[in-house]
Amino acid sequence: MAKLPHSDQDTIAAIATAPGRAGISVIRISGNQALTIAQTLTAKPLKPRYATLAELRNQNGKLLDEAIVIYYPAPHSFTGEHVVELQGHGGHVLINRLLQEVVRLGARIAAPGEFSQRAFLNDKIDLTQAEAIADLIDAGSEAAADNALMSLQGGFKKHIEQLLQQIIEIRVYVEAAIDFPEEEIDFLSDGKVERALEAIIEQLISTENKAQQGALLKEGIRVVIAGRPNAGKSSLLNALSERESAIVTDIAGTTRDVLHETIQIDGLPIQITDTAGIRDTEDPVEKIGVARAKQELEKAQVILVLLDSKLLSISEGNLEQVCDQELQHLGLTELASDKLCFIVNKIDLTTLPEGRLSKQRHVFALSAKTETGLSTLKTFLKEKAGYQQAQEGLFTARARHLNALARAKESVLQALQQLRLYNAGELVAEDLRSAQEQLGEITGEFSNDDLLGEIFSSFCIGK
Repeated sequence: MAKLPHSDQDTIAAIATAPGRAGISVIRISGNQALTIAQTLTAKPLKPRYATLAELRNQNGKLLDEAIVIYYPAPHSFTGEHVVELQGHGGHVLINRLLQEVVRLGARIAAPGEFSQRAFLNDKIDLTQAEAIADLIDAGSEAAADNALMSLQGGFKKHIEQLLQQIIEIRVYVEAAIDFPEEEIDFLSDGKVERALEAIIEQLISTENKAQQGALLKEGIRVVIAGRPNAGKSSLLNALSERESAIVTDIAGTTRDVLHETIQIDGLPIQITDTAGIRDTEDPVEKIGVARAKQELEKAQVILVLLDSKLLSISEGNLEQVCDQELQHLGLTELASDKLCFIVNKIDLTTLPEGRLSKQRHVFALSAKTETGLSTLKTFLKEKAGYQQAQEGLFTARARHLNALARAKESVLQALQQLRLYNAGELVAEDLRSAQEQLGEITGEFSNDDLLGEIFSSFCIGK
């Protein structure tokens, strides 16, 4: 896995603003030489935490830009090191020319996420806050941004620290009873340990639920629309996205490639993919589209299989048979059944009622053209994702957080079992030690270089 340089001796620099034309562009410099580099560029002293307007010149005296320069002395900066920000005019040529001069004066280009990594290594933030910075930048909805801010302010960290404190306290109690039997602490029968473990498990479940909801708001779910040509797949994509994302015609095979769109349903991001109509074809371009459609189906969490009610003879009495026949016709019988949702489309041309048609399978009737029955499908997608609307106190979470929480919960459950079934104090203490380490992985209390490299290398440069 990628590893970032950890040397405290290097001074790093990067453009911290997005590329392109803008009113300003910012270069961030961090490290022991940051102040020296800035004063060389400005040829004037810099007062800590004051905005100084200065002309920035190279070694030959050539004017590079006129900028606002702010110096943040260590340790009171984002990274905990000396930090300088050069706020110059926006534009590719100016900002890159200035960055080249900063590098010539002794800095090196920062690796992705290296500023945040230094903040973590210098105890300015923990891992959950570092990841929240990236999640805040990438937030695709107001709810996701709110959750990222909650984590950045230490909301997630606070939950984990409370759990860790409870685990440590009961672990110390158990180990003291084992190591000092003369104190006559009967932890196996006094009920204190059992009650504490039950309370910890309850809080772990609550924290896990909040983390799962936060992860949903960050990642959303992946939905793929599949079906025969002209079944109305592109029309459904347009109806869900509420804009003309895909071309819609009466000509079969209009969509020849995959189309991606991200929508929100009550704050839940849904990544929808429209695919080429699945059929046998001699058209080489359409063949590629069909192959790509099947690749997308493998990655989907929910697959909407469209049934054209105008083409197929569908009634409420033969739904099961039609669904099975359509999967066979499309060559999709190998798909996991729990991913499948059948959409009977174009009911505006039939007498079929809108809404859910089957309790045994996920079968919905709607008209993508008129949007009749669309709200029922949206409700189903939220339920399928496990989304619980209007929750407060959520925080952003990633797969590694959920994995660590699940392992910690399993360790505490095992500790409770060791206590109840075997009165095995030593095993209880060992399981609690394991749970403590697993929760410590979330905040970075227990980590390794490979984990840090993977986390910070996914950040943008300049953060």
